[in-house]
Formats: sequence, C-alpha cells, structure tokens
Amino acid sequence: MAGTRVPDELAELLVGIQRLLRRRLRRGLDRPRLRGAQVELLRLVAARPGLRVSEAAEELFLAGNSVSTLVNQLSRDGLLRREPDPTDGRAALLYASPEALSRMRDWDRRRRRLVREQLAALGAEDREAIAAALPALRHLAANLRQEDES
Repeated sequence: MAGTRVPDELAELLVGIQRLLRRRLRRGLDRPRLRGAQVELLRLVAARPGLRVSEAAEELFLAGNSVSTLVNQLSRDGLLRREPDPTDGRAALLYASPEALSRMRDWDRRRRRLVREQLAALGAEDREAIAAALPALRHLAANLRQEDES
C-alpha cells in the first residue's frame, strides 16, 4: 500500500460518491427530504420491526434522548409508529409506516437506476475493476462492522 494515499483517497471517494448520489437523488423529490439520522433510524426499524427505542439508540450509537427526538419527528410526520411493549409498559416498540417503506423502496429503486446508468457510462475496463474490488470492499465493511460490535 502506498503510505496513507490509498486509505485517504478511498475514504474521500466513498464520502464524495455518497454525497453526490444523495444530491442527484434529491432532485425532483416531491416530499420533504429526510435527514441522515432519520433515514438511518427508519432503515433500522424497517429491517427490525418491533425494535425498542433503547435498542435503536444502541445500534445507531446515539443517545437515547436523540433517538426519542427522531422518533417524535418521524411519528409526527406519519413515517414511524410507536406501540406499547406488551412485556414492559414503559417501553415502546417501533414500526415503519407503509408510507416510510414506500419512500425507502422508491429511493432505493432510484439509487439503483442511477448507479446502473453511471456504471454503464464507464468503459468496460473500469466496470470490471469496480466489480473486482467489490469483495475487498465487502471485507472492509465487515471489519468495520465487527469493530463496532466489539
């Protein structure tokens, strides 16, 4: 590895690509856009319906009161539903609303289409290089995930 050049460049590229994708996808949205933490919470709850606020806070590495604020905002906007936990009356279970699930599916569909179009605009050699790098990027993501869990 060439000193710090590769890690620095990779980190900058990942952030830059994500930012550019979001910017392009926000164009033409007919609904108010969601902030990053709101989307993260909705994605987590969609993947794990019935999650408690405390579990969401732990998973997202956020303070419980921060997650409670997000839950209040998303509930007010009709994107998240809170139900009492039948085993603990003090706790609430979280569920993504049908509208939230629809918005996330639409966003994901549009993102896939955008990435597909951008990859198609590259030369075959670049597309092959990106495909060849995917296993290594998956390993990098797995390493980051493991460090978060320990």
